[in-house]
Amino acid sequence: VQLVESGGGLVHPGGSQRLSCAASGFIFDEYAIGWFRQAPGKELEGVLCISDGDLRTYYVDSVKGRFTISSDNAKNTVYLQMNALKPEDTAVYYCAALTGGCYSDLAEDYDYWGQGTQVTVSS
Repeated sequence: VQLVESGGGLVHPGGSQRLSCAASGFIFDEYAIGWFRQAPGKELEGVLCISDGDLRTYYVDSVKGRFTISSDNAKNTVYLQMNALKPEDTAVYYCAALTGGCYSDLAEDYDYWGQGTQVTVSS
């Protein structure tokens, strides 16, 4: 089982970034995929989740209207499109897989995790 994030890097405030989460080793259609982030000195927090191809759940209000999540089941890949980025979005972003839909934003409920990708929003 493997989840591999990519697409992180340095972006200016107000800019955009798209993260990818490529999954392998499990039946992709049977899992929801969530994005989490951990900012320096802060706890891990759930951000967004997608299940059944197009059912989206936001776990934090601060990203509504700026972040979107999508899924390409043919490629076993989930994307996190981040627009209007702010310095407070700086964090390591992780994707994780969960059975049963996007019912939880608790990390311990997720079965598989990626290694994370750093997103830094700075001028």
